[in-house]
Amino acid sequence: MEITELISNEKRNVVVSEVKDKELVLLTKKRYSFIWKQLKGKVKTYKLQIENEDDILGVIALEDFPNESRVQIKLLAASRENIGRNKKYEGIIGCLIGFAGRQSVTKYGVYACVSLVPKSELRQHYIDKYGMKDTNWQLYLDGINLNLVITKYLPHD
Repeated sequence: MEITELISNEKRNVVVSEVKDKELVLLTKKRYSFIWKQLKGKVKTYKLQIENEDDILGVIALEDFPNESRVQIKLLAASRENIGRNKKYEGIIGCLIGFAGRQSVTKYGVYACVSLVPKSELRQHYIDKYGMKDTNWQLYLDGINLNLVITKYLPHD
């Protein structure tokens, strides 16, 4: 799994792992857009970091819906310095969505689905960049589109 440092075009290996309880205090609303500690015990929260570095570049909270063969992205955020035109790294959100997709495929095989309820200003971005389908109130990936995202962002895993 890789992200690209935009200033140098250098690829950096990244890892996704579960957020430990003591790390929740690091996930401030100022840097990661949400109050992540309020999800403790409700969903599984994962962090994306450059391999062998401590800084958390992105965070995703996943909720499992086994009866629907679906993993829902409850919250998703890149760190503030990795949002917008002047971001430092490209691919953080794609890697996290790909990770969610891999989790879903591992659990549900060919029936796997990943969904999210986006902020209205991001809806079209998720459709255009990741191939998500629109159901009016939420977006989702399944089948070929889900596999394309996994293959693009997690090619070596």
